[in-house]
Amino acid sequence: MAHGGEGPVQERDVLIVGAGLSGVGAAWHLQHRCPDRSYAILEARAGMGGTWDLFRYPGIRSDSDMYTFGYAFRPWTDGKVFADGPSIRRYVEDTASEAGINRHIRFGRRVTSASWDSATARWTLTADGPDGRETWRARFIMLCSGYYRYDRGYMPEFEGLEDFKGRVIHPQHWPEDTDYAGRRVVVIGSGATAVTLVPAMAESAAHVIMLQRSPTYIAARPQRDAIADFLRKILPGRMAYGLTRIKNIGLAMFFFQLSRRWPGFVKKGVLKQIRAELGADFDVERHFTPRYDPWDQRFCLAPEGDFFQALKSGQASIVTDQIDRFTPEGVRLKSGEVIEADLVIPATGLEMQVGGGIDISVDGAPFTASETITYRGMMLSGVPNAAMAFGYTNASWTLKIDLTCERVCRMLTHMARTGADYAVPVPPGEIETLPLLDFSSGYVQRALPGLPRQGARTPWKTHQNYVLDMLTIRFGRLEDGHLQFRKAGAEAAPASLAAAAE
Repeated sequence: MAHGGEGPVQERDVLIVGAGLSGVGAAWHLQHRCPDRSYAILEARAGMGGTWDLFRYPGIRSDSDMYTFGYAFRPWTDGKVFADGPSIRRYVEDTASEAGINRHIRFGRRVTSASWDSATARWTLTADGPDGRETWRARFIMLCSGYYRYDRGYMPEFEGLEDFKGRVIHPQHWPEDTDYAGRRVVVIGSGATAVTLVPAMAESAAHVIMLQRSPTYIAARPQRDAIADFLRKILPGRMAYGLTRIKNIGLAMFFFQLSRRWPGFVKKGVLKQIRAELGADFDVERHFTPRYDPWDQRFCLAPEGDFFQALKSGQASIVTDQIDRFTPEGVRLKSGEVIEADLVIPATGLEMQVGGGIDISVDGAPFTASETITYRGMMLSGVPNAAMAFGYTNASWTLKIDLTCERVCRMLTHMARTGADYAVPVPPGEIETLPLLDFSSGYVQRALPGLPRQGARTPWKTHQNYVLDMLTIRFGRLEDGHLQFRKAGAEAAPASLAAAAE
């Protein structure tokens, strides 16, 4: 992108980075809870929707139910429990349009740096815009750009890939005009993306093979919620949505706790359901029995059992083995078998990053994510007036985002009332830390060394529990001795974990 001269500095009370599900939700909360605060959303892409605008691969859909994945303040009325990507994108767009949020979005602005100055209690952001570099200034920033790299997905090094005569497409960069009708397709991976791609592509491909190194837990779920449909018939829409939401939150928490306390019981039940879906002759033990316990990684969901239907129909099959190398015809496995393919899709995961890859500094000190500790799962130690949108791993992403936005608005109101200019989380000198995520998924394990840490105790522990978070984030004391409220010019808090421990 060509850079012209920098234009005038544009100022807002709050700057939101990202116009996806989280960014639009943050804007709604600001408008309704802090209507006197000015704000803008800086979005790198040409349209809103974030993940749901980026991913265009066949069958793209949510893997969380829409009654909890939707906003608390705007009922999901489509009826489908697991919505397709375009429907979710429209839901985000309609939310922004109805609330007038779209007037505050500045598209084509990729934020490259964010610098905090305690003397003025202001953030200065630089963004590559359509007419060159722009400078923005704000009292508070909300990083709503997700947790993974938008410019690339994770791609393992496959020996012989350059020898393959077919086509290789990573699902994160799916060309919408891709024609795979009548083609032999190999999907590498066993996560949510692979489980979504296989039944969607099997409808027109000659055959689809899901090639997995190890199995994942997959559960069939209805596409309609019978209780939600009944409640909508007898109650006002918003009340029916609220009750369904409470029900689904409770069920998700119950199943997660059941999985953690009695993993063998849950594993047995899941495998029993799969055997019922596929029949006694299918090798469930080999292809559907993971080496890990339930909820050590996210469950994959198959709406109406579509994944299992594709296997039963013969349009798709599953192979559990390791790749030796690519050949001109396809993929050779460690067992010696060669799978011939016209199209290979490496559904091999994401690359995680903090804050959208923005170059962040605090009072001139460069920010290093791995040297910080999360505060209530929404702020980072030593980083003033900044919140990040980071949802749950064991429940719907949006549940935590709604709570984070409420807490930010409480903080802004508190600072206005008390005359404080900024809030910064400061950990105690002695604090036990743990990895941010207790998850065995490959994309998490690869990213952990570069992610923030969490503490062993509240408020530094990142709870994966909606009810506990709701009580502490929504009603807990703001001045809790860990979040310090200061005036402009006050000494900056240590920006790193190492400094905090000195």
